[in-house]
Amino acid sequence: MIENLKGRWALILGASSGHGAGAALELARSGMSIFGVHLDMRATLPEAKRVASMIEDLGGEALFFNTNAADDGKRGRVVDAIRERTPKGEHIKVVMHSLAFGTLRPYVPADRKESVSRAQMEMTLDVMAHSLVYWVQDLLYRDLLGPGSKVFAMTSSGSHRVFPNYGPVGCAKAALEYHVKHLAVELSRRGIAVNAIQAGVTDTPALRKIPGHDEMLAFAQERNPGGRITAPDDVARTIALLASDDNSWLTGNVLDVDGGEDLVML
Repeated sequence: MIENLKGRWALILGASSGHGAGAALELARSGMSIFGVHLDMRATLPEAKRVASMIEDLGGEALFFNTNAADDGKRGRVVDAIRERTPKGEHIKVVMHSLAFGTLRPYVPADRKESVSRAQMEMTLDVMAHSLVYWVQDLLYRDLLGPGSKVFAMTSSGSHRVFPNYGPVGCAKAALEYHVKHLAVELSRRGIAVNAIQAGVTDTPALRKIPGHDEMLAFAQERNPGGRITAPDDVARTIALLASDDNSWLTGNVLDVDGGEDLVML
């Protein structure tokens, strides 16, 4: 339990698995309640329900929304529900952007039909990068963000390294990092901190959609200076620690939570 987080609310975008689920549970252990946004079909919906149930078992409230976080109308309805649930004058303490839905295709393969399309590229950028801006806008203008609020966005080394078929997602991660910097500057005087977190290679459902993920995991395991791959708990504990301080002076950064992996993964 972290006293400064006890009884506060966090909003996790991508709360049902991977880093989002890990952060939701760690923040619940710290005394927080969780607004969770996720997009799950019938096959994976039980996992989202399991995460919500675990949050409640830890003593927090869990209000989850199974909806498309990149849809303007649906985002507005979620923000309306959050505004209704949050007491006037109280701000969301933590916002975490962990949306992992994009296209993994090459730009110029031998067969033109296998290349990424304009629609796929634009969808990937919209979901995995631009949606951060729109969520922050809606929350800010509904007085749900204020002094002491912390915004975290999940990036990856793909923002500056080239992996096979990762182009659209890597482009989105690079754009996301710039959005973080720009939001950090505009929100600094309001006492709101915005940072990106670059996790090391982590065995998550999103990673397992990347072609060659087994090789990526094995390579990271072998090369990581810490002797293991990154776990969602590593990121979750970092977020809880940074959120526990109201100081907003740490802002606009890309914070590596990877055991030194990016320093040696050449």
